[in-house]
Amino acid sequence: MAIKKRGKTQYLYKRVPKRYAAVEPRQFVWVSLHTDSEALAATKEVTAWANMVEGWEALLAGDSSDAETRFAAARELASARGFRFMKVADVAKLERDELLTRIEAVPQTRSGPNLIEAAAILGGAVEPEITVSKALELYWTLAKDKTFGKSEDQLRRWKNPRVKAVNNFVDLIGDKALARITGDDMLDFRNWWMERIELEDLTANSGNKDLVHLGDIFKTVNRLKRLGLVLPLSDLAIKEGEQRQRPPFSVEWIKEKILAPGALGGLNTEARCIVLGMVNTGYRPSEGAGLLSAHINLAARVPHISIEPVGRQLKSKHAKRVIPLTGVSLEAFRECPDGFPRYRDNPSLSATVNKFMRENGLMETPGHTLYSLRHAFEDRMLAAGVDERIRRDLFGHALGRERYGQGATLEHLQQVVQTIAL
Repeated sequence: MAIKKRGKTQYLYKRVPKRYAAVEPRQFVWVSLHTDSEALAATKEVTAWANMVEGWEALLAGDSSDAETRFAAARELASARGFRFMKVADVAKLERDELLTRIEAVPQTRSGPNLIEAAAILGGAVEPEITVSKALELYWTLAKDKTFGKSEDQLRRWKNPRVKAVNNFVDLIGDKALARITGDDMLDFRNWWMERIELEDLTANSGNKDLVHLGDIFKTVNRLKRLGLVLPLSDLAIKEGEQRQRPPFSVEWIKEKILAPGALGGLNTEARCIVLGMVNTGYRPSEGAGLLSAHINLAARVPHISIEPVGRQLKSKHAKRVIPLTGVSLEAFRECPDGFPRYRDNPSLSATVNKFMRENGLMETPGHTLYSLRHAFEDRMLAAGVDERIRRDLFGHALGRERYGQGATLEHLQQVVQTIAL
């Protein structure tokens, strides 16, 4: 490192490290130390060089493909050049002299101004949207006042349900930007919880906790980060007993709407076949999605599926069962004989299907969901006078009394289902 005098000013003169060749076209740089005193210049050289290196590092980071890295780099680069980072709209409002100072600070290259430097100094760097997972990261700091005085264990118990709520939402809906979350997204999340409540015999409070925690995180970040978003968080609470009131599809609706030619054509093949498979089996959506090829028996004398606790946990011991395949359900499994790997470990099935059916007029009422096909299958069996034990065996429900004998044969079950199959 050398200090040289040019005119009356002392300069730091140094070769540019090879690491920064991609962002610094000069081989040597002259850095003004803003003094004519050699002694004072000697005290400034380390800091001046550190600032140069900081700026080059920010330039390298600003060339990244990651939006958050680029934006953070722009803030750092602006600081390294002696400016406070401001959004371009605010830069445009500066006094003329201050604005010109910023413009003149942008280095020029043979092809024009350095665009990364310009984005940092003139505010052109775009702040990345805040996603759900990012909102949770911000929330820990923004909601710091809620953690004062908590012990380490209390803090862990306070954080865990919020982490769980965000993970559930991201797994189902995706890590969307807060500004892009729709009312349908929140309804899909609510409906997913309603299905879990019924499947796992949970209380409405289980789902409401997730909804409350998500609402608190979203609203806190929206307010304190001054995003100005209108978030679709109203009227989502699940009432006790509401999960038992899901209406079944009528037979006419299934025939004329859901099974109409091309009605489900906009769904991907696996989702469509899971839906059609549900029509004449009444399985839970998650049970259909979790079927392995070994559990789909199309070559048997009675084509059937086996709901087995392989690679997953069933709701209860009664959920393990065999269901014959008939009508449109048999045809669906012939199209997907190896099951549905896309949804085997992916909880987004219900959200995908519910959204599609709503957008395409396939929901009989606003209260209907994909799960209504299961209720419809049970109502058709009840209307046909099917024996209670057979109904419960096909549905995987407890009988409420001792089970004697082996129950109906697969052939008998096929005859029963065939009478109500669509």
